[in-house]
Amino acid sequence: MSAEKKSKVFSFRNTKFVTSSPDITRLPNNTGAEIAFIGRSNSGKSSSLNAICDQKNLAKTSRTPGRTQLINLFKITDNRHLVDLPGYGYAAVPEQMKRQWQHTMTNYLRQRRELTGLVLTMDIRTPLKDHDRLIIDWTIAAQIPLLILLTKCDKLGVNARKEAVGEVRSLLSEFAGTFTIIAFSSLKKIGVDEARQILTSWFDAYEMDPTTNIDNTDQITQE
Repeated sequence: MSAEKKSKVFSFRNTKFVTSSPDITRLPNNTGAEIAFIGRSNSGKSSSLNAICDQKNLAKTSRTPGRTQLINLFKITDNRHLVDLPGYGYAAVPEQMKRQWQHTMTNYLRQRRELTGLVLTMDIRTPLKDHDRLIIDWTIAAQIPLLILLTKCDKLGVNARKEAVGEVRSLLSEFAGTFTIIAFSSLKKIGVDEARQILTSWFDAYEMDPTTNIDNTDQITQE
């Protein structure tokens, strides 16, 4: 795990919704750098994106798992975009729908040339499920930077929060990937500034060296 180089943070507050798409073929091309948010259904993925952009309703959220069913693209600047991917691991949907989500996410991760970094959201109380580990393994193999947000950290006390973060770091210490782990709360704004700093550094790095970071990955299977 490597520390992120300090960058001058630009404003995420002007981020605007661009489009929703069932697959990558309908997304606009040549968008510059895209940073995608991915995570289990109800892990706080869309809420995390909203908190970073300081906009409550930018990405649609719901108490019902599985609300995000499409690829949602958001524009910060002409060359900097955020993506909200469908949540995974939610069993109470038709099998055909789960397969479609699987296909959508896998194709985005494998084929989207604009993908520059990935933000993985995990509930701090139940981290590192099988699909989370699959995403982590893939980012390492594909050499794509990964930010792990341990969300809903306001549900824990300060000591329990530090212990949970330390445990995840310990479990992932054997991996040689480029990733950072932080406690995050969209409600209390914990970790928001640090997340913005990291995403800014990724965008800056892309603009200095806009190389492709795409590699093949196994299918991401739904539970």
